[in-house]
Amino acid sequence: MASKGRLRAEREKAVLLGLVELYLVTGNPVGSNTLKDNGFDHISSATIRNYFSKLEAQGMVKQQHSSGGRIPTPEAFKLYANHHFDSREIDPADLAALKKELGRETREIATYLQHGSELLSELTQGAIFLSSPRFDQDLITEIKLISIDSKRCLCVMVTDFGLVHTEILYTPSKLSSFSLKRIEAYFHFRMTGLDRPKLSKQEEEIAAQFYSEILLRHIVDYSNFSVEDIYKTGFSKLIRFPEFRDAKALASSLSIFENIGYMRSLLNESMKLGDLKFWIGNDLDHPRASPLESSVVAVPYYIHGKAVGAIALLGPIRMPYPKIFGILRGFSIILSEMLTRNLYKYKITYRQPNEQQIEMQMEMLQLEDKSIGK
Repeated sequence: MASKGRLRAEREKAVLLGLVELYLVTGNPVGSNTLKDNGFDHISSATIRNYFSKLEAQGMVKQQHSSGGRIPTPEAFKLYANHHFDSREIDPADLAALKKELGRETREIATYLQHGSELLSELTQGAIFLSSPRFDQDLITEIKLISIDSKRCLCVMVTDFGLVHTEILYTPSKLSSFSLKRIEAYFHFRMTGLDRPKLSKQEEEIAAQFYSEILLRHIVDYSNFSVEDIYKTGFSKLIRFPEFRDAKALASSLSIFENIGYMRSLLNESMKLGDLKFWIGNDLDHPRASPLESSVVAVPYYIHGKAVGAIALLGPIRMPYPKIFGILRGFSIILSEMLTRNLYKYKITYRQPNEQQIEMQMEMLQLEDKSIGK
């Protein structure tokens, strides 16, 4: 009797997994005859309908119309994702693309991570969120100034690693475009010692003040930081999914992605676990959204065997989890190997936020979430 019960349970699970698999491919409700014609011809349609009824009672599938087929619930997708959790399958073309983009030696670490994130978004068709430690030996190589109004200008700083920082600087009076260019030339002179420009006395005073302000802000930012650097891309990819064509559903999912503190907490969970982790539907306990149509998958990456950051993918619940798991694991392996190699070759060191600072931020985030939920 026990063996018969186990056999029925196995068949029921196989039917559910088959239904999810077919729904992922077609996006359409699955009927008993359709499932029978797609790999279950050894089971009668009546038996499949009986399994459907049991699965519906368990909250694994639902029926939109009394005469229609079944569609998986978030609980079914969780079971499906768990079943394929160890998947490391990756399409050879995807693997080749990852190796080509990530398998290169470069000192421009920030640009490298950004390009890698964009490729990952393209391969998975999801929004990507990547956390990174702070890399040292990154010097400002270029400073640009853009006038905003009579009292402010935007300062854009580009670093040796490809990072772009912006600051608002206040001016005693509106600066002409010619003055801004001469001040930029002064910055270049201060950084290289070459070609000192001719400035008016007022311009030189402003330029010297700006330069000191910019460097001090840069030093303070790099010396006292409490969170990882963040790279994110792929928002527009979500629009292609039917689940996100509804403006409310899209806004709900993006509110998760735009809450950097919340996304950091998910990435930190994956880092502490030291393995891939996923959140499906109501697993995403987010106070500003009802993310029943969203899923997040995260995986850590390493430098010299130590987890230093993580990559997260935000997409719909209806995503091909085995493929996603394989691509993310492949991305992590190649990224970890190449970051370790590049940091060694270019003698780059890195720092991570203080654990106490991270805990304080998590506590503040929890307090903020509680106040929002009131």
